[in-house]
Amino acid sequence: MAHCIVPSAEEILDREFPVLDKGFVRLVDYLGSDERIVQAARVSYGKGTKTFREDRGLIFYLLRNEHTSPFEQVVLTFHVKLPIFVARQWIRHRTARVNEISGRYSVLKDEFYVPALEDLAAQSKDNKQGRATEPFAPEVGRSIQERIEQAQKQSYQVYEELLGTDLAREIARIVLPLSAYTEWYWQMDLHNLMHFLKLRLDPHAQKEIRLYAQVILDITKRVCPIAMEAFEEYVLKGVTISGKEKEALRSLLKDRLSEQDWKIHGEASGLSGKEIDRFREKLWE
Repeated sequence: MAHCIVPSAEEILDREFPVLDKGFVRLVDYLGSDERIVQAARVSYGKGTKTFREDRGLIFYLLRNEHTSPFEQVVLTFHVKLPIFVARQWIRHRTARVNEISGRYSVLKDEFYVPALEDLAAQSKDNKQGRATEPFAPEVGRSIQERIEQAQKQSYQVYEELLGTDLAREIARIVLPLSAYTEWYWQMDLHNLMHFLKLRLDPHAQKEIRLYAQVILDITKRVCPIAMEAFEEYVLKGVTISGKEKEALRSLLKDRLSEQDWKIHGEASGLSGKEIDRFREKLWE
């Protein structure tokens, strides 16, 4: 099978998609597509791409049953500009290949993230690691913005002064705050990218990284629309239940739904006949 060319992905290559106040994400390159996934899955018995419907069914089957290696055949490379505090969360996903701008070789730019008024809130009383949903009053928020900008300006001024003394760049940079912007090339296969998106699109993730993850998701849909449709269905919109929760659900449904009830409610939710059968098997297996 030749190199995969996906028109919808080609349309956005090197296009910057803005994130936050000064950041962006752009797709630099991609290897593979939905076609590569099915080709890899079928290679064991010598059959390649079939009809669109068959390919879609196979991709959904692979994701539903956690056959992950075919998804690793697809690789995406992004150029990302992001605040350092977001990068520190992002880099915890260790399966990526990363090349970041170096403050040892380059003079870092005078660019810092300043949160919008709606993002300035008190510490949440329910979530120890997050902020409250209600932002500060506008006048309080503007005062906070001014103090943040003042601190950023002062730190960059000190940075320039230290460089002016001929201090090494690798030492001068340590005065810069976590709000400074950095840039990197970030490459990851589709299987691990899905794991990144699962965690970073979760409502418990910090808003700033969620915004980047949403753009990554939208771009990846251009490369592998079927795979990402399956990912949204089974991962983003799906839930995992415990054994006890499963038993409770069984108890609630036992002897209360007829065959016709299963059919009516299943079809009303968009499930096909086979999907209804699989749902019932999950509950009673």
